[in-house]
Amino acid sequence: MAGRTHLVTGSASGIGRATRELLESRGDRVIGVDVHDADLVRDLSDPEHRAGLRADVAALAPDGLDAVHAVAGVNLPGPLTARVNYFGAVATLRELRPLLAKSPAPAAVAVASFATLMPPDEPLLAALRAEDEPGAVAAAEALADRGQGVLVYPTSKRALAEWVRERSVTPEWAGAGIPLNAVAPGVIRTPMTAELLATPESRDALFQQVPAPLNGAAEPAAVAGLLAWLTSAENRHVTGQVIFSDSGAEATLRGPHIFG
Repeated sequence: MAGRTHLVTGSASGIGRATRELLESRGDRVIGVDVHDADLVRDLSDPEHRAGLRADVAALAPDGLDAVHAVAGVNLPGPLTARVNYFGAVATLRELRPLLAKSPAPAAVAVASFATLMPPDEPLLAALRAEDEPGAVAAAEALADRGQGVLVYPTSKRALAEWVRERSVTPEWAGAGIPLNAVAPGVIRTPMTAELLATPESRDALFQQVPAPLNGAAEPAAVAGLLAWLTSAENRHVTGQVIFSDSGAEATLRGPHIFG
């Protein structure tokens, strides 16, 4: 099915940009959302910007959407990470779900992370699960004040992955024929990882934490290809999955015995 209309958040850089470029190269239309250089310049850390997202997108796509890609994310040791990675992604999926209703083959996907497997901060995770944004901000600020802000990123991605799995099989998603999945990238070559990949020593240290036995670090386009398939007309039955596009990191660290 050609000529699908996608919305991609975080479309100005990294995986979001690679996804936009791939979809457009296939002849699809992409509405990009980002804090700069996008069709809709919006800050998903801002509740007011989130609240107006559906109307903004509907004005650009009066016939609705075929797919939603919640890609935008940040990795900073503080509340902004929780606001964008969890509340921004969830708002994107929730607010834009009604615009998928007219599509004969709707789909949605979020970008989580290999970091979903890392130990979370329990108070922050509880606030995210409860969708308590003030509480989550306070918990993230407390982590930053204690010098533990690094925990905000994996905790936000864990909560997002859980949200996708829980909602995917509800009447609003599966019952409406909308596959909802998440992708969990490992080490991706982006400006954020450039310094970590710059020397053999730093690469070795990184791959000790996030192994990459299959071809090492990936380019953003590798994840974009998976996002494109999950939101394609061909995918009518894969839903509720957190798919690790991580060069083998998850299988290396967790091993085969996870099906108990």
